Amino acid sequence: MQDWIIEMINKFGYFGVTLLIAVENLFPPIPSEVILTFSGFMTTYTTMNVWLVSLYATFGSVGGAIMLYGLGRILSKEHLYWIIDRWGRILRLKRGDLDNAEQWFQRRGTVTVFICRFIPIVRSLISIPAGMAKMGMLRFLLYTTIGTAVWNLVLVQLGAFAGANWEKVVGFFDTYSTITFIVLGAGAVAFLVWFFVFRKPRES
Repeated sequence: MQDWIIEMINKFGYFGVTLLIAVENLFPPIPSEVILTFSGFMTTYTTMNVWLVSLYATFGSVGGAIMLYGLGRILSKEHLYWIIDRWGRILRLKRGDLDNAEQWFQRRGTVTVFICRFIPIVRSLISIPAGMAKMGMLRFLLYTTIGTAVWNLVLVQLGAFAGANWEKVVGFFDTYSTITFIVLGAGAVAFLVWFFVFRKPRES
């Protein structure tokens, strides 16, 4: 996949960066670290500019995020209520749980969207619950743009600074991603154990 990413950027330049980052948002396994750091490296020997690369990458990030946000908006509360009514007893969920989750996201969704832009995999998928919670579009775009712009600029700058050694930066972020996956996985397991084993049953 890395060779394909490099070929796309070599061939299409800024447009290739925008397209690849948009696709990365929709398919998180595609590594943004490779796209951005290699693009940064390219600014050291081509006419590509660090700031323009970061700008075009942000266009791609926001475009992909809007699509996932729209998907979340399509999943209406009525659809989710239907799922809870059908499967809620198995999952030990009630409609009130969905209402509480929505209220929590409305209170803390802004900072959540911003912070999650720096977490692998989650940085893309956070757009879906933002849409499901009907987070204001302008607020979503503002904090998504700020978060992704910072992430993109940092990686592009690191790629430019590392130059021909840009792959070492990718290796560092691979380690960061691995640690993040382990922490998230452990957290998910702990939550499931609490949810299904230790949480007291509630009356319907």
